[in-house]
Amino acid sequence: MDDQRGQATVELVAGLPVLLLAGLIALQLLAAGYALTLADGAAEAGALALASGRPAAAGVREALPGWARDDVGLSVRGGRVEVRLRPPSLLPSAAEHLTVTSSAFARRPR
Repeated sequence: MDDQRGQATVELVAGLPVLLLAGLIALQLLAAGYALTLADGAAEAGALALASGRPAAAGVREALPGWARDDVGLSVRGGRVEVRLRPPSLLPSAAEHLTVTSSAFARRPR
C-alpha cells in the first residue's frame, strides 16, 4: 500500500502539460477558423466596394477588426479580390502556417 502514495500527484504533474498543449492547439484552430470567417467577409466587402467604384482596399480594411488590419494581405486582379489573413497566435510560426485565404469576385463598373 505504501508504494502507491503520491501516485495521483505524479500523474497530475505528468498529464498537465499534455492537457495544456491540447488546449493551446484547440484555441489556435478556433482562431484560424475565426480568421477564415473574417477573411471571407473582408473579401466580400472588398468586391462590393470594387463593384461600387471604390477601392477594394478600403472595403477590406473597414470589414476587419483592428487587430486584423495589420495581418492582412490583399490582391486585386480584374474583379477578383483575394484576402490573406494571419490568425492571432502566441506562436508566430504557427500563425504563418495557419494563414487563411479567401476570395470574392465582382464585376467592375464601366
